[in-house]
Parts: sequence; structure tokens; C-alpha cells
Amino acid sequence: MKKSRRNFIKQSGLAAGFTLAGGVAVKNYAFGNNINDPEYSQRISDIQKKHTQSFNMSGFVAPIIPIVRVGLIGLGQRGPAHLKVISTIEDVKIRALCDLRPEKVVEANKLLKNSDHNPELYSGGEDEWKKLCEQKDLDLIIVTTPWYMHAKIAIYAMQQGKHVAIEAPAAATVEEAWQLVKTAEQTRKHCMMLENTSYMDFQLLTLNMARHGFFGEVVHGDCAYNTSKMNNNFNKNLYWNMWWLRQYGSREGNIYPTHGLGPVAQIMNINRGDRFDFLVSVESKDFMMKAKAEELAKKDSSFKEFAKMNYRGNMNVTIIKTVKGSTIMLQHDATPPSPHSMIHGVYGTKGAALMDSPEPRISTGNHKWTSKNEFEKIADKYTHEITKKFRTTAKESGHGEKII
Repeated sequence: MKKSRRNFIKQSGLAAGFTLAGGVAVKNYAFGNNINDPEYSQRISDIQKKHTQSFNMSGFVAPIIPIVRVGLIGLGQRGPAHLKVISTIEDVKIRALCDLRPEKVVEANKLLKNSDHNPELYSGGEDEWKKLCEQKDLDLIIVTTPWYMHAKIAIYAMQQGKHVAIEAPAAATVEEAWQLVKTAEQTRKHCMMLENTSYMDFQLLTLNMARHGFFGEVVHGDCAYNTSKMNNNFNKNLYWNMWWLRQYGSREGNIYPTHGLGPVAQIMNINRGDRFDFLVSVESKDFMMKAKAEELAKKDSSFKEFAKMNYRGNMNVTIIKTVKGSTIMLQHDATPPSPHSMIHGVYGTKGAALMDSPEPRISTGNHKWTSKNEFEKIADKYTHEITKKFRTTAKESGHGEKII
């Protein structure tokens, strides 16, 4: 059954815009973002001084598009999931598909069999994505490539007059983030980061609670993306060119911050009244990844290059202070075989909420977590309209599982 695009936008409030949350990267040898370089800080300072806001995109609403014509770039892991969902939305036409690998484009196009979508197909060359961006009959381009390509593609797409939706993270460097801002202001095209965690049940519930004053003033937020990616990262057949493993072997710091940080940033009104002031980031050493690469290299020569890499640490912990005085604790741990945990904690002057594992919890400010019955009453009262309307659709995507 087709879902109404107008109702989707109205219910979700997507027209209100989105806050981009940047990563905490200490080094990026693969893509030229090494802050140990003495010139790095000066380059960032120069960018900030040179940037003059040409248009305020906060709250900007683009002209109505009766039929949204969509192109997708990147059809490996996430692209096909997006394809299945958007193909069911009314007033949307999928007009273009692109991937470096021709077989991925063919497989994705098969998902549209017996539908009214008839996309142009692009593949086989490293610059085919540019041809898609240049296609005249497109309004929105969805980017689900490896993240180090996100900003480059998004900037070019906006320059070609297209709105853009990018998988997380939107940028790999601070310089790229500023280029995204500058391009969006100049072209007046939306550039939204698809941070799915911001739309999960409990995260939306606590956002709605915060908007209705349940927590009082929000004092602190806890957030994390802690999940073992050892098996996936060392799987030669899962990610193209094993790009995830290459990221972990070329960068340090929290290289995947937004799953945890996005929902907390929205609750704290970051860039909507408050903003991040400064941070301190500390990281453990790598206890596992290099050893795993060396072990695999003894049996498989294709892992020899990975055995030579120095990997980011197991756990990164970042403390952030906002201008208005609130604090945030952000974690990223992607190696030990511990259970998947997306910590989401909100602590205010009147109440608190916490989801770690296995169950989410709420406090009304009396130094105790509520009973299950009290929790259900509060959740029923504050459950966000997006959750009520689109819970089933989100679950169909395979990446929007029910939390409560």
C-alpha cells in the first residue's frame, strides 16, 4: 500500500530542517584530515573567518514539489533498504540508480519489477555518480555510499540543483562540513543527514517529553554507539573494498558519533538555541583489531595490507560542554564481543530517562525508576506522532527496529 508523502512530511516535521553533528576525528591519514599537522588548525580557522552566511537555512522550506523524482547513489548495504521503502510512498518516482558495481544496479532494479518506477541506470565507472547528479529530471538524491564520499557527492548534487539526503555521517572532515554548509546556503537546497536513530521509538519519546517540559531543564545527556563490528569489518564479501575496516585502520577518535549524539543534540536544541562549546576525547588502545588482522594474514594474503595498519582504540569516550552549561558523555566501541548497546540517557531538573540494556527506564524525579505500569502510562502519553504513524514502515526498512 502506498504511503502519503505529504502526510509523511507533515507528521515527521522534516520541513523544519536538521542538525548536522560532526565527528571527533584525531587523524585521517587516508583522507587528509590530520590535526597533528600544524597547518590544520590554521586551515579550519581560515575557513571559519572567510565564511559569511549568505542565507540562513535553519527553518528554510523549499517550494512544494508535487511529484518528487529520486535518484539513489550506492546500492550495497543501505541503498536497497531505502529503495524498498521509498518505492511505496505516494507522489515519489525513482528515476535513477547508481553503483560502481553493475551487478548491484541490476539487483536493485529488480526490486522495482512490476512497479511504476523506471529508473535510468548508472554503473561501471568511478564518475558515473556525477552523471546521475546531472540528470535533469531529478529533485532529490539519496547518498548511501561509503561515508568518505558523502560530502563530495552531496556538494556536487546541490550544485546541480538537487536536494540531498545522506547516510551518516554527512562529512569526514571539518572542512567538508563547512563546504556542505556553504553549498547549501548558496544553492538553497536541503542537505539532510539520515540519522535513523533520531527516529527510533524511545529517542522520539524522550524528545517529545523534553519538548513538553517533562525533564525540566536538561542538565546532561548520555549517548553511545557500542556494538561489535569485528565479524562484519573482516568479512571480505560484505562491504565494498572492505571500506569500513580501512576507516578503522586509518583514523582515531569517535569516527561514528551521530547514532548516539543525534538524538541528544535534538533534545538539547543544539544549533536551535544552544551549541557545542568544547570537548575532551580520550581513547583506549587497540586490543583486538590489529591482532585479528595479523591472525588472518597468516592464512590469507589479502589481509597482509590490513596487518600493517594501526587501528583506532576499542573505546572512545568524549565529554562535550555546551555554551549554556549542559554536558554530554558520548561513547563509541566497535570491537569487543559485548551486546549491542545504544545508550540514550536524558537527565533534567525534574526527571530522567535512560535506555541502555535491556530495557528503557523513566524517572519522575523521586530518585527511583518508575514501575512498568507507570512507564507504559508515560510512554502512551508522550509517544510521538511519527512513531504512531510510521512504526510499521520503519520496521519494514530493516533498520528501524521497535525499541519500546
